[in-house]
Amino acid sequence: MNIPELKYDRHGLVPAIIQDADNREVLMMAYMNAEAFARTIETGYTHFWSRSRNTLWKKGETSGHVQEVRQILYDCDKDTVLIKVIQQGPGACHTGHRSCFYTDISGSEITQKVFSEENVYGKK
Repeated sequence: MNIPELKYDRHGLVPAIIQDADNREVLMMAYMNAEAFARTIETGYTHFWSRSRNTLWKKGETSGHVQEVRQILYDCDKDTVLIKVIQQGPGACHTGHRSCFYTDISGSEITQKVFSEENVYGKK
């Protein structure tokens, strides 16, 4: 497989938009460094760079809600990737929602939680 030369930012990161491969719902946005991108391609499961923990992580390694990669696209500037996935488990968001995009511009939650983050992660 020919891996594209992406344009990483000054921190060595590229935004990754994660989308449900079947219904096209945007599930989340996270950052990848070159290692996370390579591991995602190698394993077929999403990996990201945690800016807060300063470490590489596999989505779902704690919850079991892994994301199986179906397709990887990049934008015309090669500075953002779109990854279409099969979301395992009820949701992608650590708050218990299916998508991280559950709040509208007025601050109202527009969807309900689909799992208990306390039960999955042992904390609020």
